[in-house]
Amino acid sequence: MRALHRLTPIVLLCVAACGKGSKSAAPAAPPGAARPSMPTAPAEYTVIVKSTWTKVSHPFEYPSDAHFSGMIGASHNTKYSIFAIGRRPTPGLERLSEEGKHSPLDDEIQKAIDAGNALEKFETGSLKNFKDSLVTTVRVDPAHPLVSVVAMVAPSPDWFTGAASVDLNENGAWVRSKTLTLPAYDSGGDDGKTYKAADHNTNPKKPVSRASDRHFVVNGKVRPVATLTLIRKSP
Repeated sequence: MRALHRLTPIVLLCVAACGKGSKSAAPAAPPGAARPSMPTAPAEYTVIVKSTWTKVSHPFEYPSDAHFSGMIGASHNTKYSIFAIGRRPTPGLERLSEEGKHSPLDDEIQKAIDAGNALEKFETGSLKNFKDSLVTTVRVDPAHPLVSVVAMVAPSPDWFTGAASVDLNENGAWVRSKTLTLPAYDSGGDDGKTYKAADHNTNPKKPVSRASDRHFVVNGKVRPVATLTLIRKSP
């Protein structure tokens, strides 16, 4: 019994010391998300939009005067984008989708440039001969590695095609080329349901969505109306 009494304080001291040690050894905080590596220099890309919108691919009410407005777009960072599914259209996107006009979308892009969120605006004339393509160039840099572009699907109430926030940086280098298929979108600015529907302004504006009616969905599958190809020119 005496031996046990003599050992008890030692055991208690050990337990207390072990307890203190376990409390002081707090788990290490998880490391923060690593930023993606970026190219060190700017680059220039050729931007090509090619129509795949034909009477064969999109037979329902295909218009005899089918064409695209001129494309307009920008290189930018994550704080800016011309459009996003689920977001209401800006006045510039609405007018582009309804009338094919670049104004005031060009002013919206310029404001993003002035704020440092966009680097460069690009635009072209319209495309009426689908044997040709819409072609221009754009610069990107490490602070503005994304590209967005839009063009009106015309004639239409408020349909457009394009791509939002295409990232040209992969693993710290500019991609040599990137090609995307482009569906038609509804900007949410007009309630018309046919290519040549009378103007029927929507208020409040609806969010941008993929066009999902018979004009662009065939046998349950979305038929894209164009392709976007970005090809690095330099360095």
